Amino acid sequence: MNLVSPNQPENTGAWPNGWWVSVVAETGSTNADLLASAHNGAAHHSVLVAKFQSAGKGRLDRTWVAEPGSNLLVSLLFRFADTIERPTHQFTQMVGMAAALASKQLVQLEPQMKWPNDLLIDGKKVSGILAQGAADFIVVGIGVNVGWAPPDAVSLNAASRTAQTKPLDLLREMLSHIEALEALDPTQLHARYVKQLSTLGQEVQVEMAKQVVTGRASRVLIDGRLEVVDDSGQTHQIDTGDVVHLRAQ
Repeated sequence: MNLVSPNQPENTGAWPNGWWVSVVAETGSTNADLLASAHNGAAHHSVLVAKFQSAGKGRLDRTWVAEPGSNLLVSLLFRFADTIERPTHQFTQMVGMAAALASKQLVQLEPQMKWPNDLLIDGKKVSGILAQGAADFIVVGIGVNVGWAPPDAVSLNAASRTAQTKPLDLLREMLSHIEALEALDPTQLHARYVKQLSTLGQEVQVEMAKQVVTGRASRVLIDGRLEVVDDSGQTHQIDTGDVVHLRAQ
């Protein structure tokens, strides 16, 4: 287990002030390690990066695997007492939005955000997020395909025709964007998220544990739920589900 020390994180001038970044060659899961560190007192804005994860997970317990050193595999700790009070889902939104903004900055290509926080390029996944936490903190883990992707996904470097980047360079820019987003109150952040979300206005299929809903994604409530209006005019409010974009309108 690679614990992030709450008092002596591995930090250099390469990172924005107030971020405590540790980089390890390999671990099972950055989320699991940072959760353990958080329970042991790790500071707000502690960050754990792994060049390789042997047991990384995405949503719905899906395996997230990348070639060693090729992609950004990172978890970030947010302590609620040290930032603006907001719904917990907004922390995942901030991290996803920051990854998209940093990608645009570095490779001149901005991924689209699919509800709730997956990033897509030309309909293929380039990033996924998994959040876990406790009463007083949340750990947000994100994997971004920077230099490598499985056959059904895409990487930033493969998709961009104008520039290339590296995982730690992407993280550095992400941290600056997260700081700017953290300064927004919940209503302001929600408005930014809605503006960046590509799901709205599209025909979608949402797969849930016991139901599949097909219809037009009409809006996202500030509590994070997606509203989908089906062909009969019924509005469904969805807390959790896998969204497939069927066609743009």
